[in-house]
Amino acid sequence: MRKSWTLAVALLLTGVIAGCGADAGQTDGQAKEAAANASAGAVKKIIVGTGTNFPKVCFIDENGKLTGFDVELVREIDKRLPQYEFELQTQEFANLLLSLETKKIDFVAHEMEKNPEREQKYLFNKEPYAHWRNKIIVAKDNDSIHTLDDLKGKKVLTGATSAEAQILENYNKKNNNAINIVYQNGAAKDTVNQITTGRVEATVGADFSLPLIDPQGKLKTTGDDLGEADILFVFRKDDPEEQKLADDIDGAIKELKSDGTLAKLSKEWLGSDFTYDSKK
Repeated sequence: MRKSWTLAVALLLTGVIAGCGADAGQTDGQAKEAAANASAGAVKKIIVGTGTNFPKVCFIDENGKLTGFDVELVREIDKRLPQYEFELQTQEFANLLLSLETKKIDFVAHEMEKNPEREQKYLFNKEPYAHWRNKIIVAKDNDSIHTLDDLKGKKVLTGATSAEAQILENYNKKNNNAINIVYQNGAAKDTVNQITTGRVEATVGADFSLPLIDPQGKLKTTGDDLGEADILFVFRKDDPEEQKLADDIDGAIKELKSDGTLAKLSKEWLGSDFTYDSKK
């Protein structure tokens, strides 16, 4: 409602200025400049890229509604930034960053981990909305795997362009492609079936994600943390408008943290508060 009201006021001011400018002694140029300034208060539409195959994070529920932790967080941020109108657009995860680069979307909301490889190409906002630790995930009865070295010669499932894929790819660069990386095309829930049927030996995933994709407890995490990272939104680099958007979103996230809304969303969707580094 606030956004509609802001837009209506801006349009009304534009009409008044355009219609009455000459009577007020303004030149045509002055009237046009004033009208442009009034229109500058209009709401800016922002296209937000997300997915549909990450249980409890971004997915389609039983009523056909797009929802989940990242989705509802975006909607909450939208409420607090009246100068923008966010429109969620769903895509395959592997296409999100390309769509960002080609300006089909304005930022990505899909539990995106900040890592050095991504930082070279993209802009991240500064205020994390989650923090996770990556671990090896195997079948519950598998006691032979504890480290990446144990995965040599074995098939390991991962999502293309994911932070977990980067961990495996970095390992392979140093170890002569020792791990047989299998890039996932299906939904995250297919991970359980692929591992339990033996089509792949393991996957790498965030600590919070296992109970979300495996509610029946057929899989387990094993070994030490492979890494940890802040979770942020991703924007185009070297773009002043994108930087302004990222800064505005940071302000909204700080509000959500201070009033407890962010922690509440995490507990509701992820089962616990993953909005900070619990080991600090």
